Amino acid sequence: MITIARMPLFLLMTGLGAASMFLPAAFAYAIEDFHDARTFFYGALLGLILTGLVALALGNQRHNDSALRQLVALAAGFVFLPLMFAVPFHEAVRTTGFGSAYFEMVSCFTTTGATLFDAARLSGPEHLWRVQVGWMGGLVMWIAASAILAPLALGGFEVTASGEPGQSMAEGAMNSGPTSPSQRLMRSAETLFPIYAGLTLALTVMLLVAGDPPLVALSHAMSILSTSGITPLSSLGVAPSGLGGEMVLFCFFFFALSRMTFSTDTRQERGLYFDPEFRLGVIIVVAVPLLLFVRHWVASFEVGEEQNWIAGLRALWGGLFTAASFLTTTGFVSGDWDTAQDWSGLPTPGIILMGLALVGGGVATTAGGVKLMRVYALYLNGKREIERLVHPHSVGRAGPMGRRIRREGAFIAWVFFMFFAITLAGLTMVLGLYGVDFERAIVLTIATLSNTGPLIGAASATPIDLAAMRWDAQLILCGAMVLGRLELLAIIVMISPDLWRD
Repeated sequence: MITIARMPLFLLMTGLGAASMFLPAAFAYAIEDFHDARTFFYGALLGLILTGLVALALGNQRHNDSALRQLVALAAGFVFLPLMFAVPFHEAVRTTGFGSAYFEMVSCFTTTGATLFDAARLSGPEHLWRVQVGWMGGLVMWIAASAILAPLALGGFEVTASGEPGQSMAEGAMNSGPTSPSQRLMRSAETLFPIYAGLTLALTVMLLVAGDPPLVALSHAMSILSTSGITPLSSLGVAPSGLGGEMVLFCFFFFALSRMTFSTDTRQERGLYFDPEFRLGVIIVVAVPLLLFVRHWVASFEVGEEQNWIAGLRALWGGLFTAASFLTTTGFVSGDWDTAQDWSGLPTPGIILMGLALVGGGVATTAGGVKLMRVYALYLNGKREIERLVHPHSVGRAGPMGRRIRREGAFIAWVFFMFFAITLAGLTMVLGLYGVDFERAIVLTIATLSNTGPLIGAASATPIDLAAMRWDAQLILCGAMVLGRLELLAIIVMISPDLWRD
């Protein structure tokens, strides 16, 4: 009989995903929405039965659980699991096609958070299912970063790893024994799941105390921890918790800036203050709102509002919260984000939000984007090259890890940036073939590749109607979201024949 520890990764994700449907079923039953209750309950039963039958069929077979196989299973999960998640969602909504339901589930599971539906169109259980799928997607990536991507030197770990991307585990030296990939996966899950669930519960309780109703509090807590930006409301600004709720959410953004906010199993051993990712993230979060504040404050003199300090402080807070939200690729917009425009009469450029989303959060977190560690590696390399222009014979003094980041790490980071830029340009051109103008195509491409779905509504000068796009264009955006979640380096590793010969 196959055990949980020996169950193939894709099958394990399928079973857990099916079992999670019981929660929206129970919620729907509690509020007497019996149609949604039956839909999610039957979906859970069907999913568990199919998973159990497949597990029984594979129980006596040997499974190749190498790190590369698990990476392929992870990619397959982001492509095919949304098909299962979309079945109860499609049946519950009743007024949408299956293609739209699949797009919604891909967006949720990749923690992108782009949506085709107005908040008022979906019921409470349907909103709960969306945010729950996003929460599970964040948990999957959190565990996979430690158990799959880190040993393969992918997902940002290639900047500091001693091996090349995809080759750390290709030798087969760690594919068996006490540190086998399957055991490492289970150990990571046992370690990280209580932290993930505990932080979600703590944030939910804080939001309840701040005044949010249970569904809103749980949804926003799950969205913050998974950086999905999914909300059952029309916007975060209408949440009953108001400014107090935003302050609570702001504190939890920092968990997406660096893994050292919740773990010490990294190469940085001197504490959170010395972690380059965290320091760079804090600098960006503080610097961008201050620059915006100065810009709006100068413009306020022209409209006679320079002494309205209450509006100025709320404008500063709106910029601070929104900058942290988009840097972590969550995408929540503060209720005071528009206060700056009312205060000065100037619009806030959406390109700033796109730039923040592109940078992204920390390595081994639920955030998307290109990751702060890669930006830091390029910064170190650039700083060192400038020093050599002034002192050609100088020697770097940052230690072995600093030299690794400046040399091999910076080179790999630059390669990743080039791949990212080529992908961005290619997707923009493809969307242009579907009649999408350049500005909207850029916004859609950056939003999907950085897994920051709310960017679609916040960065574009004119609204982008995703529901009006052709189904094949939506499918291309689905592929972009999966590609942004896994990153192109991981895809290249999976299709490289040299790494599969062993």
